[in-house]
Amino acid sequence: MFTFILALHIIVAIAMIGLILIQHGKGADAGASFGAGSSGTVFGAAGTANFLTRATAVLTVIFFITSMVLAVNAREQAEDQFRLDAPVSAPQTPRPLTQNPE
Repeated sequence: MFTFILALHIIVAIAMIGLILIQHGKGADAGASFGAGSSGTVFGAAGTANFLTRATAVLTVIFFITSMVLAVNAREQAEDQFRLDAPVSAPQTPRPLTQNPE
């Protein structure tokens, strides 16, 4: 489970980086209104920005949730590793086989 959450965390982080780099800054809106032709796109004039903003928000929520789960898991592993009251079991050696006398 830990490996799955870690892999999901890394994939979400890379996707967030990609979405953030694709988005236009706030200053780019003024240039688009003077003939940049963004109204003919698939999402319309403002649809791309709205879609990318919502997708980034969803990925951000997933990123924070996976961060918290990984932090809690790391804390539990650290507590188990340094617990003094937990009994330490000695390595078990196999018993010799005994035969039943008949």
